[in-house]
Amino acid sequence: MHSQRSLEEIAEIHRLLENIKKEYQHGFRPVLKKTNPTLYGNPHTIPKLKKIQINRGLGLAAQNTNTLKKSIAEFTAITGQKPIITKAKKAIASFKIRDNMELGLSVTLRSEKMYAFLTKLIFFTFAQIRDFRGLSVRSFDKAGNYTLGLKEQLIFPEIDYEDVDQTQGFSITIVLENSSPKSRSTTIHKILNGMILFKFLRFPLNDCGYYEKYSSFSEVNQVWDRKKHLKRKRWSQE
Repeated sequence: MHSQRSLEEIAEIHRLLENIKKEYQHGFRPVLKKTNPTLYGNPHTIPKLKKIQINRGLGLAAQNTNTLKKSIAEFTAITGQKPIITKAKKAIASFKIRDNMELGLSVTLRSEKMYAFLTKLIFFTFAQIRDFRGLSVRSFDKAGNYTLGLKEQLIFPEIDYEDVDQTQGFSITIVLENSSPKSRSTTIHKILNGMILFKFLRFPLNDCGYYEKYSSFSEVNQVWDRKKHLKRKRWSQE
């Protein structure tokens, strides 16, 4: 027998699956505005998805016509949109790269295609990753955007295992629209907006609760700086 709380969670997930954009507009925005009128009384300050950028670097393999065509077909199947071919901006002799040389693929999703891809990513794709332990909030950048990397294309339902010659990953950047006033335009506030939006969308962030024990943003910043310092120290010793 399901508890009342789990039934509510199931109902919420079903609403998100049905139309994640509609649930954002009629569920997330009004609730955030009502519960935090001081911070989000102005609807333009409410965190919002702007676009999703998906990139794959092929390197010199992009010169192989069959490899390039296969990657384009995979991107089109996964995203529902044909990618553009990214090219080198300048020549680098040591890496055998010529000016204007084809090196990878890129797709930018907006509106309906963006929400459709996000729904598939959250509720279906992450579950296919072996030993998946969630995503870290430390993958937010200074602008409040979130970047994650996937190691293979087989986790997407559109890709047939028999059609894959070589597993190839790509990076996904979720760009948020931040229109906060100057008093709340710092990096930590932008990250906080992203965390609020991601938690509503059921993003599997694995370390949100870890930071609840700190009473201020300055303490969280100190923890992050300490971890960065320790990482640099370990790298210098290796």
